[in-house]
Amino acid sequence: MSSHKWFTLPLLYLFSPQLLAITFDQLAEFQTTHQIIDCRSSNNYNGWPEGEATRGGHYPGAINFDTDWLSTLRPPRLQALLDSHAIDINKPTYLYCDNDKAKRVKQQFAQLGNDNVTIIAEPITHYSGELVALKNHQQLVPASWVQQLLQGEQVAHPPAKGFKVIEVAWGPPAKYLISHIPSALYLNTNDIESEPWWNRVSDQKITEVINNLGIRYDTTVILYGRDNTAAARAASIMMYAGVEDVRLLNGGWKSWVNEGYRTQPMRNRATPVEFGRPIPSNPDFIIDVPEAKHILADQQNQSLVSIRSWAEYLGETSGYKYIDPKGRITGSKWGHGGSDPYHLEDFRNPDDTMISPDIITRFWQDWGIEKDHNVSFYCGTGWRASEVFFYAYVMGWEHISVFDGGWYEWSGNPENPFEIGDVSPQKS
Repeated sequence: MSSHKWFTLPLLYLFSPQLLAITFDQLAEFQTTHQIIDCRSSNNYNGWPEGEATRGGHYPGAINFDTDWLSTLRPPRLQALLDSHAIDINKPTYLYCDNDKAKRVKQQFAQLGNDNVTIIAEPITHYSGELVALKNHQQLVPASWVQQLLQGEQVAHPPAKGFKVIEVAWGPPAKYLISHIPSALYLNTNDIESEPWWNRVSDQKITEVINNLGIRYDTTVILYGRDNTAAARAASIMMYAGVEDVRLLNGGWKSWVNEGYRTQPMRNRATPVEFGRPIPSNPDFIIDVPEAKHILADQQNQSLVSIRSWAEYLGETSGYKYIDPKGRITGSKWGHGGSDPYHLEDFRNPDDTMISPDIITRFWQDWGIEKDHNVSFYCGTGWRASEVFFYAYVMGWEHISVFDGGWYEWSGNPENPFEIGDVSPQKS
């Protein structure tokens, strides 16, 4: 550090580097030697303004690690989370978030042996440069945003017209009837997908379902689930149908409960309306077997991506009681998943919110899955693939779709090529 720069910093630095009152504009010179951790909510990290701030997002290169996650983690899980977020517990660290939250992270790092942690006191909005935000972060909404919307308050990125909140799950609305977000409607996934392969229902049936929910093409639709893969499945189908503004509650039902917001019993029903345009208006958002084969024929510019557990991808298990064949579609790339067909840990933080886009990008790059590709995601029957499809959409990926039939329909025809066994990443 030059003598000129030295004297631009507070005298406090002379006595204790740990108490350095560094500003965000001075932070760039330390990025090669320090890691920077954003310990705010993933919503603020993604781009939603915090409190009364007028802009959201994070400092370039910062790693998201929400302080609130600490209360849910035992030591082995904490270490695994630090590893997955590329946090080096031994590296000098700068932290920024609410001061009390930052102190908790600093204390945790000290317990793990890192005393070289400095809290940045100034708000992130004081940074004079451009904050990094997900291109379509407004489509992945915080529970606080939904609460403000329901209370009639002014919100960032408001609906252009009316809005509907919808809880999505498989089967009858047992849990919904006991407790749900106020005003929320209920959507049974059996109404939007059907046997034999659990693909989407006919366009005529989709039209009927959407009309009965009181949704026009310009209605803002806010979806959530106790299992958010169900909500994401509905999101992909509504986007396919042509709903212009589909949003997903980040963290699903858990995020609403964690905030302690009011709930409501019994069922809400909508007044049916006409959708207002042909369905599907965005047919490229969901593809079938012929289109999947077309992608496989041009793997230099296209990627068919398996969102399944590693054991499913290797063919050690089919993952489902009702699917006998094991393996992967020949030529498909592993896009990560979770521990089994009913979990998606690789894409979720401990509070079930979307994991940092940097992490997603990193493990997709390992498999040659590129943003400029035509990318289609598949899993067993479409739920996990739909959630990851939505995250890719939020990240600003444009040429994306869900392969509806997934492994279930593909493996149902023995003439379709498949593989089992270990495989290395297919970097391009």
